[in-house]
Amino acid sequence: MEDIPIGALFGALVFLIILSAFFSASETAMTAINRYRLKHLAEDGHRGARYARKLLERPDRMLGTILLGNNAANLTASAVATVTALRLYPSISLAIVTFLLTLVVLIFAEVAPKTLAALHPERIAFPAAYVLYPLQRVVHPLVWLVNQAGGWLLKPFIASRNRPADALSAQELRVAVRESGKHIPESHQNMLLRILELEDMTVDDVIVPRAEIEAIDIDADWDNIVGQLATSHHSRLPVYKGSLDNVIGVIHLRRVLHLSQTRQFNRDNLMRFMRDPYFVPEGSPLTQQLFNLQKERHRVGLVVDEYGDIKGLVTVEEILEEIVGEFTDHAPRVAEDVSEQEDGSYLVRGTANVRELNRKMDWELPIDGPKTINGLILEYLESIPEPGTSVRLAGYPIEIMQTRGTAVTVAKIQAPACPRSSAHGNAEARR
Repeated sequence: MEDIPIGALFGALVFLIILSAFFSASETAMTAINRYRLKHLAEDGHRGARYARKLLERPDRMLGTILLGNNAANLTASAVATVTALRLYPSISLAIVTFLLTLVVLIFAEVAPKTLAALHPERIAFPAAYVLYPLQRVVHPLVWLVNQAGGWLLKPFIASRNRPADALSAQELRVAVRESGKHIPESHQNMLLRILELEDMTVDDVIVPRAEIEAIDIDADWDNIVGQLATSHHSRLPVYKGSLDNVIGVIHLRRVLHLSQTRQFNRDNLMRFMRDPYFVPEGSPLTQQLFNLQKERHRVGLVVDEYGDIKGLVTVEEILEEIVGEFTDHAPRVAEDVSEQEDGSYLVRGTANVRELNRKMDWELPIDGPKTINGLILEYLESIPEPGTSVRLAGYPIEIMQTRGTAVTVAKIQAPACPRSSAHGNAEARR
């Protein structure tokens, strides 16, 4: 290299450092780019995104190409820097040359370009893909040989991977939705999170208890049946014979509305408008039953226990409200489930659904056990409490205000400032 001008050596050294910076920035940008946005841009026809996506389909080849180019640039730069330094200063120590070159490469070919690529991955990755894609095809034989050798050495330490690299678990998807920020409106985020929660729910989480089912006894007095049809707040009513456990059909009120205006409106004609009931096993997955109701074109499913007795009912509306929130007009009740008191506590009906209370009141009561406040209290106490009994559940002081028979009908709940998140906190009862 003694015949090469010093200026040419300096120019070559600068070029090699820039080349090393290019490979360093490309590596960081390719690994930091959002794979889902990349897929979207590629499908929209973005050429750079298509090349980048093809490169990322085989990350081993891409990284092999980048590392091959980066190491070749750094080693060549080291040789050029050594020759240049010795020609300018024959007595200079090689240790000093190595130190200075390491400092320059570290700043200008590693830290600076990688930081820039991490901050703006798309601006670096897409232009770099135009270079890396054809370069990978050129050096493929050498990269393949290097990857085979590396894979052979690492084979004992690498477990088989069944899940694709881009696949997200349900929990990872929840985090991705929460971290989406302004890209997804908060209301839409909540809907997406509720859809994910459906996978862990059963029909028991949205069941209308048996005691609250409005149904028609076909053997009742005809005038009473007509009055019930005229004043019902529901569009569909189960019809039973003798006992609610003997449901024989479901009536759609709109279908019998025109019939009620004719002289043919009688018990026999009413029964002809009934549809066969659809039964749902208790504890079955909520998503599966939603698909089943949709497939069978039913809006109401009657939940039965292992003995075949009616436990309650579930409706498509109740399931959808778990996703989008309340959107239908429910039948009025004698009292609301929750009533705020002057001291900041809340009177809650024993039949109130725990999951619904948590959502509406921003509480953290346990949801992996009983579905109602009454059931929650009875499970913790393992006995039927008397009015005046107090219990602390998961950090929430609860006082039993009223009981009826074997159930708690009204309880007073004091929401703590910092409720414990544990779903199985210790219960402390006192009289």
